[in-house]
Amino acid sequence: MANAYVVGTFDTKGDELRYVADLIEAAGVGTVTVDLSTGGEGASAADVEPPEVAACHPGGAGAVFTGDRGQAVGAMAVAFERYLVARTDVGGIIGLGGSGGTALVTPAMRALPVGIPKVMVSTLASGDVSAYVGPSDIAMVHSVTDVAGLNRISRRVLGNAAHALAGMVARPIPEESGGKPAVGLTMFGVTTACVTRITEALAGDFDCLVFHATGTGGQAMEKLVDSGLIGAVIDVTTTEVCDHLLGGVLSAGPDRLGAIARTGVPYVGSCGALDMVNFGGMDSVPERYRDRNLYVHNPQVTLMRTTAEECAAIGEWIGQKLNACPGPVRFLVPEGGVSAIDAPGGPFHDEAADKALFDALTATVEETAARRLVRLPHHINDPEFAAAVVASFRELTT
Repeated sequence: MANAYVVGTFDTKGDELRYVADLIEAAGVGTVTVDLSTGGEGASAADVEPPEVAACHPGGAGAVFTGDRGQAVGAMAVAFERYLVARTDVGGIIGLGGSGGTALVTPAMRALPVGIPKVMVSTLASGDVSAYVGPSDIAMVHSVTDVAGLNRISRRVLGNAAHALAGMVARPIPEESGGKPAVGLTMFGVTTACVTRITEALAGDFDCLVFHATGTGGQAMEKLVDSGLIGAVIDVTTTEVCDHLLGGVLSAGPDRLGAIARTGVPYVGSCGALDMVNFGGMDSVPERYRDRNLYVHNPQVTLMRTTAEECAAIGEWIGQKLNACPGPVRFLVPEGGVSAIDAPGGPFHDEAADKALFDALTATVEETAARRLVRLPHHINDPEFAAAVVASFRELTT
């Protein structure tokens, strides 16, 4: 039976957590209350007490109950993530807290598959919550008042959050019958022509999920791959790697391509927008880059052309990631240019830089029967290149 997990620090938020649990129970949904307190004193009124959660830490409960609050909160977050992902009855989860409670609960929420309801009532929810939500589907609810007792405001906010979670758990989304298999695709404005042609060619047979390669876009796609909700990937636009390696603002982090390696899903990739690193407005470009080839995409986005040396490092990084992928891989190299502005006469056209990228990929990728690098004489937005991507994808998925 699916239960709603109600989690937080019962030593300081006990009244509020029990209020939420009671409302969910009254709505006809079973609950499991989990105490994440790190003080290590007294018995808990929760169904799951802190020592049971803390025992899931790789270092045991002693690694959690250290007496240092900051260290204990971080360790309990690790323990709770390991505890939660091992449960088989999680129909949804709701947490309450301030900065500490939010940091305790949300890592475990992010570890759950996309689609399992997740609600976090937090004092931080009206600000930048990207560090807590990441690529997951956590619903952040601003507590308005501090989570420090029940009053006329907190009862409404907590009650709404409790009823929202109860509704999500009690009314699951019907499974789609006879649906098309899902494929994830990555796109940027400068690769739109290519990805549009690919989706048009595949739409009759696949549910095409297009992700904007803005850092969180790549993370979200790979989160869905890890969750088993995407069974194949057409990663035309790998530009987030540039930002990761060179300090741009749209990095997907060091785990880009990690889900492909972990799951072995069929993968067709390319070099889309590897000619650029993203920054904000012109005044946000780091001083060390001010004398570079910069292109104002719009007042809020400035692009920096990658050099031959940087492109070689990018190609090697991607090649090493591809070598770790056990599933079928095709990586197509568009020798005519990697973005709409990397074409003859375009502001980022740089044959030497592109050659350094392509040569590094060729030198690094270890080709096997399942893993192949294919160099093509087309620009990435040429119809012939999109057709080649589609042909490679169908080869891997039929």
